[in-house]
Amino acid sequence: MRRLSLNARAALDAATTDEIEIVLLTVEHDDLPAPVRLSTDPTERLSIEPLMYGTRSSWFGADPATDPYLFVLASAEFPSDLEDTPAAATLVLENVDNEIAQLLRSFTDRPTVHMAVVLASSPDLIEAEFRNLKIVGVDGNAGEVSLSISRAPIEDEHVPMDRFTKDRFPGLFR
Repeated sequence: MRRLSLNARAALDAATTDEIEIVLLTVEHDDLPAPVRLSTDPTERLSIEPLMYGTRSSWFGADPATDPYLFVLASAEFPSDLEDTPAAATLVLENVDNEIAQLLRSFTDRPTVHMAVVLASSPDLIEAEFRNLKIVGVDGNAGEVSLSISRAPIEDEHVPMDRFTKDRFPGLFR
């Protein structure tokens, strides 16, 4: 069972509410100089020139003053709690810049994604958290880019790990 704050429970039970759920994303990769921090809500104006909005949160070691989560036009479906399926999420980014597709095509190995669900009124209080997910697929068109995020594929594991030799498995050669 997932633990929720009292504010989140009240918002879920209310017919109408002022509470807004926000998805915070941290994308890490060895080729990136720093993690990319994204938010699905323009909580506050961060700068005027260039015009930027974002969310200030200390989740995942971010400094709210210097490392805000930048607002992107996105929708997110966070992982389900089904038992026999891997946690899988979908992130749909609006394709407002050609550099998004160029950046996504530049990686040869999978970036790591961490997701958290917070309320806009309390961005430091984590309602749900999903860590160490991998981008396993990218699909897009002229209007949007869809990222499939899941655990590391089991097919990437090397099987069999060891060779069945006399030195490694002497019981097989009696």
